[in-house]
This record gives sequence, structure tokens and C-alpha cells, in this order.
Amino acid sequence: MKVSQRIAFIGAGSMAEAIISGMIAQGFVKSNQIIVTNRENRERLAFLGDKYGVRNTPVKREAIKDADIIVLSMKPKDAKEALSEVKEYIQENQLVISVLAGVATSFMEDLIAKKVSVVRAMPNTSAMIGFSATAIAAGTYATEQDVEKANQLFQTIGTTTIVEENSLHAITGLSGSGPAYIYYLVEAMEQAALEEGIDSDTAKDLIIQTLMGAAEMLKQTEEKPAVLRQKITSPGGTTQAGLETLDQYRYQEALQACVKRATERSKELGRLFEETPLN
Repeated sequence: MKVSQRIAFIGAGSMAEAIISGMIAQGFVKSNQIIVTNRENRERLAFLGDKYGVRNTPVKREAIKDADIIVLSMKPKDAKEALSEVKEYIQENQLVISVLAGVATSFMEDLIAKKVSVVRAMPNTSAMIGFSATAIAAGTYATEQDVEKANQLFQTIGTTTIVEENSLHAITGLSGSGPAYIYYLVEAMEQAALEEGIDSDTAKDLIIQTLMGAAEMLKQTEEKPAVLRQKITSPGGTTQAGLETLDQYRYQEALQACVKRATERSKELGRLFEETPLN
């Protein structure tokens, strides 16, 4: 689905690039409908302009003045200052979409001090290839139409789920940070394969296909992961031996603690953000 609306990104980091790349690749918008600005890194703006053909400017008010949608994608610690700089230029007919971890819509609404529609989204960096898992939550003034607009935007870079905002901290810890947990797992598997004499290219191919196959099994069979695990775990077999070793290292407990800690950190970042005074 193509849209004619203009989209401004405040912040030009990896998440902004992932979303921009996904939207353009899926044909959701043309590159000239996107404009990007950031705090001070003009080299980064030039890079995005050269790579994706998007417009860019170091002047935030120039970026947002004609935008229909404003995407907040700066680091959370920079958001208060950035919004304070541009709030007088934000209009009530614009839609503000935030991908900032831990920052509540109510705080952004209070800072902007207008009845502006704010929608929070928590994608992940798999947006770069159209496989993000994105959760979306509405702020006080966001209408169903606003949420649907955000929903359509993020569907171009993966799947979407509409949620209540109070669940976004946990979703940040689960799927927002989730790709990093998987990459960390792959690092360990590759190292184990290398130590067992399997060359790195072969190990990579086998691991990737194993992950893809397991994901498709979960998706297509709709069976619980415990059931799928039990089906390939023969008593006294290799899989059981491996799983028993994982249990000795409290593998599942560690993963659960990982998600919980990331969730807590999202909450901490939100509090730190709100308490940080402007310079």
C-alpha cells in the first residue's frame, strides 16, 4: 500500500534507518516523501540521503513543518530536549509516532502541550528486512484512524499488534530487544560448532536453517513449544543430553531473567527521561 503522506524522522540512528529501509523496500512511500534530521551528526544525515535518497536537514523545524507524520527516533535521553526545541512547530493535525523505549505518551503530550495525536510503537531492528514484530499503543488524543495509520505503516516492515500502553515495557524486553538474544544464542552455537571442527560457513548455514525451520514449525503447526520439544527428545538420546546440560546451566531461568531485566530497564529509562532537566 502506497501513501502520499510526508514523513519526518527526528533521529537518524539504526532504528530510523531500519524503518526507512523497510518502508522504501516495501513501496509504502517514495524516498522523496521522507525527511530526516538529527541532533548534530551531519555525516549520518548525508549517509542516509546517499543510501536511500531521502531528504535531510540539520534544522528540526524545517523537517517537521510540512510533515503529516513525525517519527520520534532519537535516543530517549535526547527526546526531552528535541521535543522542547520543536514543540511550537508541531500542529494538532500532525500524527506523532514514537519508537522511544520507556517514554510514555502522556509525558510527550504534556511536553508538547497541545492536543496532538501520539502513538507509541515498539518495533525491532528486523524492520530492515521486513520482519519486525511491532507493538502499537495509542495516546490520549490518538483516534482509531491514527492507530490504523501507524498500523499500516509498521505492517510494511513486519507484523503488528495493537496493545495497551502499560504492556509496552514488557514488550520492549521481549520483542524489542529479542533479536539481540537470538544473535547471542547464534554466537554461542557458532563457537561450539567451531570447537567441534565444523567450519564457520557450514555452521552458519546449518544454524540459520535450523532457526528458520523451528520458527516455521511454531507458526504453521500452532503447537506449544513444549510439545514440539518433546516430540524430538528421545529418552537417552542426543537431544535429551543437550537439554539436560542446558537445565544444569539454568538456561530457561536465565532467559526469563533476561527479559525481566530488560523490562525493568525500560521502566528505569522512562523514569530517568522524565527526571532529566533541560540544559
